[in-house]
Amino acid sequence: MPDKKRKRIGPVLVAVDFSESSANALLWGARAADAFGAPLLAVHVVHDPGSTPGYYQHVRKAKKHIHRIEEAAEEMMADFVKRVRSKHPKLAALKAMEIRLVVGLPVNRILEIAKRRAARQIVVGSRGRSGLPALLIGSKALKVAQLAPMPVTIVKGREWGPK
Repeated sequence: MPDKKRKRIGPVLVAVDFSESSANALLWGARAADAFGAPLLAVHVVHDPGSTPGYYQHVRKAKKHIHRIEEAAEEMMADFVKRVRSKHPKLAALKAMEIRLVVGLPVNRILEIAKRRAARQIVVGSRGRSGLPALLIGSKALKVAQLAPMPVTIVKGREWGPK
């Protein structure tokens, strides 16, 4: 008989920014979620309008449009998820994944959601900046890894696992 007090498994949280690196991170996270029997949670943090311009530029149907930041992020997330799901239709975690868009500073919001949801793991992509640009700009992935109380996987480079 299943233990009713058994703790619910926290999600594998994948932070995405619509880049190829974050697509690879999402695939890695989906495979990890399937292996753990855990839910998958994809999170995009819309930069706080107080620290960045309040608009994203999004190319849609070969025309450039300027949208309010949240509207553009929502469309971009839908396109991103559709693209990843269509390339990997057999990944169960991708089919059932929860999608969240939040406003704020990326590192802070990723950690806040991970803690609140008791994430099993955080997965982030890395573009592999090094040297002076990394020192000046700092790596969001590295900051998440340094500050997170749960395991963090940084996915670099190519797509992982079977296609």
